[in-house]
Amino acid sequence: MVLVLTLVCLGASAAVAVIYAVTKDPIAAASTAKTNKAIEEVVPAFDNNPSEEVLNIAADLQKPDATSKVYVAKNGGEVVGYAIESTTTKGFGGPFTIMVGFTPNGEVYNTSVISHSETPGLGAKITDSKSHFITQWNGKNLTDGSLNISVKKDGGDIDAITASTISSRAFCDAMQIAANVFNNITTEK
Repeated sequence: MVLVLTLVCLGASAAVAVIYAVTKDPIAAASTAKTNKAIEEVVPAFDNNPSEEVLNIAADLQKPDATSKVYVAKNGGEVVGYAIESTTTKGFGGPFTIMVGFTPNGEVYNTSVISHSETPGLGAKITDSKSHFITQWNGKNLTDGSLNISVKKDGGDIDAITASTISSRAFCDAMQIAANVFNNITTEK
């Protein structure tokens, strides 16, 4: 019985290893394509490859281990925007990741949700790029302190998604992280 159990375990381990080896590259390629699509959605037109110019910037300089990826978008050698990948763990369904595009002066150009586990029909409304919740961020400067990045229910300036306050708060948290990262870009260079 020990020999049979050992052979079954070795066979299962080999099968998992083969499946991992076969799917590793396609999964990585799909992830890169999703990131590149999100970058294209959130920053002005660019002619470089932002995924080759990645900066790892901390949202809190006191905790440099927790960094966010910053993709620098350039057109004609001039920076036209920064796409900042921001993750929060405060979502109703668990962590989610967004891509926030900033112009060089700190205004939000656009946002895109990369991954989430929010409730379909409620919290998942954070993925609707045409919803008021998403479009209300565009053109707002999150880096100069003029905007309270929290929902109105908490005394902030952001309209929440109806019946989805937790997801809205989490999205605000991710936007605050992105703003902090943007403010630290010049500090880290």
